[in-house]
Amino acid sequence: MGNLGPMEILLIGVALLLFFGPSKLPELGKSLGKGIQEFKKASRELTDSVHDDLKDDKDKK
Repeated sequence: MGNLGPMEILLIGVALLLFFGPSKLPELGKSLGKGIQEFKKASRELTDSVHDDLKDDKDKK
């Protein structure tokens, strides 16, 4: 998690709990997880596309 220690994570968790309430936290976590998953998928697809293009250019030479 980078430079975040246990106290910082706990403080962020308490702030989220106070701000969103206990009923919204699971929904928020699920949405965040889906967003991260979609970002990773798009990043992987972009990387694969660049690698394929580089390979195609190398094969043409």
